[in-house]
Amino acid sequence: MVIAKEVMLMPNMLSVRALRIAQNEKTPLYSFFLKGRDILKVADISRIKKDDDDQLLGYQRKEVLQHINEIEEYLNTNDIIFPNAIILAMSSEVDFKQSRGPVVGDGSSLSGVLGIPIKQKGNRVAWIVDGQQRTMALMNCKKKDLLVPITAFITDDFEVHRSQFLLVNKVKPLPKGLINELLPVVNTTLPPSLAKNKIPSELCNILNKDPDSPFKGLIIRITTDRKKDKTAVISDNSIIQVIKISLNSMHGCLYQYKNVASGEIDVESIRRILNLYWTEVKNLFPDAWGKHPAKSRLMHGVGIKAMGTLMDRIMGNIHPDDKNAHEYIQKALRPIKNYCAWTCGTWDQINGIPWNALENTPSHVKLLSNMLIRVYTGMVDK
Repeated sequence: MVIAKEVMLMPNMLSVRALRIAQNEKTPLYSFFLKGRDILKVADISRIKKDDDDQLLGYQRKEVLQHINEIEEYLNTNDIIFPNAIILAMSSEVDFKQSRGPVVGDGSSLSGVLGIPIKQKGNRVAWIVDGQQRTMALMNCKKKDLLVPITAFITDDFEVHRSQFLLVNKVKPLPKGLINELLPVVNTTLPPSLAKNKIPSELCNILNKDPDSPFKGLIIRITTDRKKDKTAVISDNSIIQVIKISLNSMHGCLYQYKNVASGEIDVESIRRILNLYWTEVKNLFPDAWGKHPAKSRLMHGVGIKAMGTLMDRIMGNIHPDDKNAHEYIQKALRPIKNYCAWTCGTWDQINGIPWNALENTPSHVKLLSNMLIRVYTGMVDK
């Protein structure tokens, strides 16, 4: 790699020595160095948020101050090594000029000068895909002239930014909520582990906005302002898990709406099935619906997941076009009403534990699911 020697060609342009890597013809890749203090001269941090039209913007999580402070503390020590590259997405406004002379080696990389326009914050030509915490620490530390390795790919497609952000951070502990909210707006190829969550997350969005949905406005997403929005009480991850399990299990009621051969999924029918079932759950337990999970175990992860398991038992033979669907669901759910202690009392069929002792753990979800199925199938003492 060529270590950059920065030259200001003009007041609004930063030029660096760089290598252009022959990796993908559609998306040029560059490798170079920048001084720590210069990264935020050319790059913005694209924070995830929603605009006034409820459209998703950005992709980066909030900075973690403790992490930044720890990196800064290390940077202020002697004999530091900073080998990990900051990954930037850059627009096509950058300009690469190949150096004169013969190509050295096998031609898989070309040396030259990369010109990066310097613009005002919010309008910069680069965005940090990976390394925002390190960048913030570099800005705060004493060694702001430290040369930092940069890997940059060039694209004007914001979806590529988001997909690369997810892929780069796949092995890191990204918040599930951040991944879940980004997945519906990423249309590039994803690894199977992420792709499985894409449709469930998209359906989660639909349920949270659909006027016919009992979940409208109740689902907490990463962009939800918890201080202002007091109505959102259900974790999106709980809803997504219920949908994903039902969609991918042969015993799930949503499995029939997936074409296994083509991978196509009938999202509209699934939306209607979910609205049918959960509307009747809401009607059966109106006093437990819409409350904070601390006041209602129905809105808690354990309640959502257990009722999701029961959904697969009840809804497998019910078609959304059936005019009697509501009556069938009401009849199927009615037996469990007197056995549920969502907001008070005890769970008499689960060793008499207090109503709020159930937690969102695999063992408790299984206990509650099994109890609901036993009642539904008439396998409990009256």
